[in-house]
Amino acid sequence: MKVDLFDFDLPDERIALRPADPRDSARMLVVGEGGTLGDRNVFDLPKLLRPGDALVFNDTKVIPAQLHGIRTRAENRSAVDATLHMRVAADRWRAFMRPAKRLAVGDRIAFGHSAEACMSGALNATVVEKGEAGEVELAFDLSGPALDEALHAVGHIPLPPYIASKRPEDARDRADYQTIYADQEGAVAAPTAGLHFTPDLMAALDDAGISRHFVTLHVGAGTFLPVKADDTADHKMHSEIGVVTEEVAASLNAVRARGGRIVSVGTTSLRLLESAAQPDGTIQPWQGPTDIFITPGYQFRAVDILMTNFHLPRSTLFMLVSAFAGFGTMRDAYAHAIRDGYRFYSYGDSSLLFRNDVQDVPA
Repeated sequence: MKVDLFDFDLPDERIALRPADPRDSARMLVVGEGGTLGDRNVFDLPKLLRPGDALVFNDTKVIPAQLHGIRTRAENRSAVDATLHMRVAADRWRAFMRPAKRLAVGDRIAFGHSAEACMSGALNATVVEKGEAGEVELAFDLSGPALDEALHAVGHIPLPPYIASKRPEDARDRADYQTIYADQEGAVAAPTAGLHFTPDLMAALDDAGISRHFVTLHVGAGTFLPVKADDTADHKMHSEIGVVTEEVAASLNAVRARGGRIVSVGTTSLRLLESAAQPDGTIQPWQGPTDIFITPGYQFRAVDILMTNFHLPRSTLFMLVSAFAGFGTMRDAYAHAIRDGYRFYSYGDSSLLFRNDVQDVPA
């Protein structure tokens, strides 16, 4: 289907540059069955779910994956930027580089030239592979925990482009751009639906009899890439590494067997659960890459309710929510959100979407 169908106009002032404070005070648009719309707040979530429902969180942890460096080739030197997006070995990362045209296989790059970097030692890498759209594979001189420590010393939090273009990263972002339950290091973008949760909200969910479960999907920088193809059939998704443990799979299957609903906190959790689901909706343990691309017409198997932020025009994530709640419904929901002053994107407000199994595929 044509990508233009998923375009919409968003006023610049609707883009949130800081999260709500407290986090669970953010607004939440409830898109119910039949396309009904209701204006609530995130702290209302326990009242909107039922005892026996299960929340599924992505416990990935954002790393300082934005690096500034100097490329050296013979006597020539030039500045380059890297955004790491997938670890492929203890010493190797795939990365999006700018400007990629300055790079060739065999180039050496020295990352970090601050006082902090000098204290922690150099972070050097070699370009070992060059792909399309500015992607390269970097082999670092350090490996394992030593590489992780160096990244924390010289790297920066990779804020989404629509925030980074308006203000620089600062100390607040180290906390703001991380969920309170983040545990497994490896993401270069936050699972932003989870940014709204607070200890008080978690306690209220516990009191309401709503269980919580954790999966891991290391969100890559590909989540920020625009869809450049004219047709969705021509778009290639970047893979991301995920894990659904045997224990979590069994627990979620038991929830379903008891009549509870699976509530995915974020599109990252949803894509991982759908990757792990069998045709009958049973969730199997999963470990490895997934490049699942969900567009209208997809038959959902694992997830009943989706909590998610408001997404970019023409993005794979807006396509996903249109598949989940209905294309026409989500066009109406986003129009309502824009008119009513909802805040968009990573630091913005939330929505709670109830699955619509009536196919609504745009022509």
